Amino acid sequence: MILSVASGKGGTGKTTVAVNLALSMERKVQILDCDVEEPNVHVLLKPKVTERRPVYIRIPKVNENLCSHCGECAKFCQFNAILALPTEVIVFPELCHGCGGCKVVCPSNAIAEEDKEVGEVVRGFSDGIEVVYGILKIGEPMPVPVIREVKRYLDKEKDVIIDAPPGTSCPLSSLGLWKRLRDLGRGVHSLRSPSRSQRSGAG
Repeated sequence: MILSVASGKGGTGKTTVAVNLALSMERKVQILDCDVEEPNVHVLLKPKVTERRPVYIRIPKVNENLCSHCGECAKFCQFNAILALPTEVIVFPELCHGCGGCKVVCPSNAIAEEDKEVGEVVRGFSDGIEVVYGILKIGEPMPVPVIREVKRYLDKEKDVIIDAPPGTSCPLSSLGLWKRLRDLGRGVHSLRSPSRSQRSGAG
């Protein structure tokens, strides 16, 4: 069984619910704390740590001797992590998502990649409960790479409880999606609320 505890914002009690569910189960249990910006499962369960592993993303490193300053890398990057000037290329590591696309499109093979540490994953045990949580480094804007690494530890042989990050189930986001689909005229039939006549049972 895999059970996710989610909500539309932080501070609603997801961690409390997730931890109590884990404590109430009799089978082998694993709990994954995916709230990597403010993990708290380990605060409540106090696991004995058995493993710590850093999390990296790959960011571009430009060889100016090979670069033709064509600007293809900057055109490709939708996150504006690369600025191509007539005489140099500037990389903004804090904006890079580590997709590697700039390296692929570079016609001069002037882009290599290097590791940038963005956080760590910690694993431990508390009274038979396996606890895995991620910690995003202070100042890092993207929690997704760390969350992804936490989820790699998911053990399907156990009952797994996932303490989801805040905002995973957000009614406001769902409303925005519904309005966007309505404006596009797509898929509204599957998301539309029932009409008053339908609710009253009228034909």
